[in-house]
Amino acid sequence: MNRTRLCAGGLVLAVAAVSAAGARGQEAFTLQQVLSAPFVSNLVAAKSGKRIAWTVNQEGRRNIYVAEGPNFAARQLTVYNKDDGGELSELHFTDDGSQIVYVRGEGKNSAGEYANPTSSPEGAEQDLWVVAFGGGGPRKIDAGNTPAISAQGRIAYHRGGQMWLESLKAEEKPKQVVVRGKTTPVEWSPDGARLLFVSSRDDHSFVGIYDPAAETVEFISPSVDSDSDPVWSPDGKHFAFTRQPAVRRDAPEGYFIEPDRPHPWAIWVGDAETLRAREVWRSGAQLQDSYPYMAGETGGGVLHWTRENRLVFASEMDGWQHLYAMGAEGGPPRLLTPGSCEVEQWSFSPDGRTLLFNSNCGDVDRRHLWRVAPDGTEPRELTSSKTTHIEWNPVALGDDSFAYLSSDEKERGSVRVGVIGQLGVGAAVSGQAASADFPAASLVVPKQVTFPSGDGTELHGQLFVPPNGKAGGKRPAMVFLHGGPIRQMLLGWHYMYYYSNCYAMNQFLASRGYVVLALNYRSGIGYGRAFREAPGRAGRGATEYQDVVAAGKYLQGLADVDPARIGLWGGSYGGYLTALGLGRNSDLFAAGVDVHGVHDWPTDNWEGKNISPDLVKLAHTSSPITAVDTWKSPVLFIHGDDDRNVMFAQTVDLVARLRARNVAIEQLVFPDDVHDFLLHRNFVSAYATASDFLDRKLGNSKK
Repeated sequence: MNRTRLCAGGLVLAVAAVSAAGARGQEAFTLQQVLSAPFVSNLVAAKSGKRIAWTVNQEGRRNIYVAEGPNFAARQLTVYNKDDGGELSELHFTDDGSQIVYVRGEGKNSAGEYANPTSSPEGAEQDLWVVAFGGGGPRKIDAGNTPAISAQGRIAYHRGGQMWLESLKAEEKPKQVVVRGKTTPVEWSPDGARLLFVSSRDDHSFVGIYDPAAETVEFISPSVDSDSDPVWSPDGKHFAFTRQPAVRRDAPEGYFIEPDRPHPWAIWVGDAETLRAREVWRSGAQLQDSYPYMAGETGGGVLHWTRENRLVFASEMDGWQHLYAMGAEGGPPRLLTPGSCEVEQWSFSPDGRTLLFNSNCGDVDRRHLWRVAPDGTEPRELTSSKTTHIEWNPVALGDDSFAYLSSDEKERGSVRVGVIGQLGVGAAVSGQAASADFPAASLVVPKQVTFPSGDGTELHGQLFVPPNGKAGGKRPAMVFLHGGPIRQMLLGWHYMYYYSNCYAMNQFLASRGYVVLALNYRSGIGYGRAFREAPGRAGRGATEYQDVVAAGKYLQGLADVDPARIGLWGGSYGGYLTALGLGRNSDLFAAGVDVHGVHDWPTDNWEGKNISPDLVKLAHTSSPITAVDTWKSPVLFIHGDDDRNVMFAQTVDLVARLRARNVAIEQLVFPDDVHDFLLHRNFVSAYATASDFLDRKLGNSKK
């Protein structure tokens, strides 16, 4: 039974396979086919040897695959055969590489409910599992997440706001480590004897050390400030952590409304025996010196301790996210990754002497791989910025080789192995999961385009142009708006699952005759901190909306675009901008698809604390609900009602307001699914419904 429902004036439509059979001069492919290719992610490597593991999501069936050098032949390790929303994440090898610990399932919402997208009467849970690298069935450890594995075979994890311990040999029952506050394990000491953790207590947080042998908890230099990101030195004799100073309790707080202000921070180093710590570095006081929260968001982490007794940390002090190094005793930091470009993901070789990272240096709308030594030796490319490949998630393999994930304009993604010091494309791991129906040959190659916004800011986008168009013919067009907003669409298949699916949808729309422009509006990543943290963005004035208008006008200026048939589609923050466009400029945007968008900033999931009435008013006027009176264009709303990122109430409220204005509305609701739809079939249904809606509203004849 199809659980999805499309309600349009009381008419219930079945969502069927939608094809591009009418695309002129192009081989037809279905939406199901373009979404059928496996999505690879979560690549990890064992500390020794050449063992790697990764996850594969093939039409909702999520499994772990492994391979081992020197031959690197892929082998499926788990057998999950249903599209049941069972997310796989947080893969970790044990120290000896013989087992893999992982998390299956999605966590709880604010009401304490686990995600249950299939609406199973049995309920759902998020659990920790362990499986042998050599094969065999996985074993459940306990409910929980955030595993940290010790050299002694213990696993610490987070469950219900607290920290728990269990032996990987299941020799004892799980044991709770009682610490007040929300406690999260972070890292075991190199000998596995002690555990660094963070205890969050709302307006402050502590870094602590738990000793399971002595059964003691001790806090490191406790203060009124907020401590986080703890790391051990390689010899286990010291540790480091970051500290952000306390703020007044009446200070405005809330990322999308709060006035821009510096968020200074410092690095502290302590002695593991005396537990005394001192500050060794402090950031500047300018906006670009602020704590680099994006480093955790993009997956690299804020702070690392190398074997040469150096601290490597992320900072945007020069206006771009880069890596810096300094001695553990302090001193001026050295820039490791120079350039007007951004470093995004990074990892260290097991010996700590090589830092691998990806960035958009030399190729702003893609990602490529680099290496640098923590002493600042000149960075060198591992994969060429002159190719059309996109590379991410590099992991060293203990010798001179490394593994990584790669895609391009037509290949959704694969695991590859390269040699450090040999520039080029690595060899693909053999035997990887594949789809026989994936229409790679029928996909278009998106073009890089740049154009000015209303205030002259240069904007980047990817233009999908249908092939073999009729001379003089006019096509419908779409502007795609990513979410985040700290995201960037690329010139190929994206490294994030959600945006990889969006790329597939843009390809599908192009196959049906639409000209599609994927816009990288200000507030996104890839173009520097000043672009990402643009003044007046979001609830501070929606200054990025002028970029959406500029994109619409850019499409109007193309010879093969019908200026009266331009639409918008996007999810989350992209849904916010879609709704803003339909409300403010129905004269420019004729229809739109708003997927779980934000519609009013001053609601209880966005406002933060201590926001003044003037700021609340500004945030309100920066929201789509204040454009209802000028909203004329038809809209399709798509939302899962267990959304943990954007409250379902955002869509409920806007639909009610638009109905009162007799705006043409259609809706597709997924009961019990979350923001990043857990069910593959919900992505298919959402995009099929969106395609049908746009065809009808924009008069697309599919020819």
